[in-house]
Amino acid sequence: MSVAKTRSERARLSAVRIYLIADASPRMQPIEAFVRAAVAGGVGMVQLREKHMTDVELLDVARRYAAVCTELGIPFILNDRLDLALACGADGVHLGQDDLPVPSSRAIAGEDFIIGLSTHTRGQIDIAAHLPADYIGVGPIHATPTKQGRPAVGTALISYAAAHAGQPFFAIGGIEPENVAELIESGARGVSVLRWISNAPDPRSAAHALAQAMERARPTAQSAGS
Repeated sequence: MSVAKTRSERARLSAVRIYLIADASPRMQPIEAFVRAAVAGGVGMVQLREKHMTDVELLDVARRYAAVCTELGIPFILNDRLDLALACGADGVHLGQDDLPVPSSRAIAGEDFIIGLSTHTRGQIDIAAHLPADYIGVGPIHATPTKQGRPAVGTALISYAAAHAGQPFFAIGGIEPENVAELIESGARGVSVLRWISNAPDPRSAAHALAQAMERARPTAQSAGS
């Protein structure tokens, strides 16, 4: 990955404050209306995370997400599946620790493709700093049913990522307006959110409430760091 590309891509991702992770069945339908509402509320990037579909079904839904995200000018990321991410016109793929390794994914997808990586420990954050990933997810901060079997890591890992991560990072795991301040105060600039927005009857209002809570916490975080 070229230095110029690395800087421009990471600057773009650093500007994202709310990274929406959604499945194929958000509460608001159709998918296109859901994404438009969420983006109007402050979402800056969208990921489709769907574990229970055939490849044909997933490709169809991913293409719909990709099309509306392209229309809105925001990045669309597909979870896990690099092959389907390339096939559906996604801007990138998000990989877990047990998925195709980041260097192999980069070799296949090329320099212009966004690659994200989940991290759950300090060691994984340190290793990720030397990988050609564009961003990392850090968590889960709180216990969440979307990460069953994965223990909550708490805010200490956010503080570590703020000091040591080699890429922009997004805190993830049970995040909502009532608890997002502690993440901002621990050094997070962006958060990944699923249920708070996807399950909301009004995704625009849900995203806006989260964005407002993040903004209220930012002066406190800046004062603590001065």
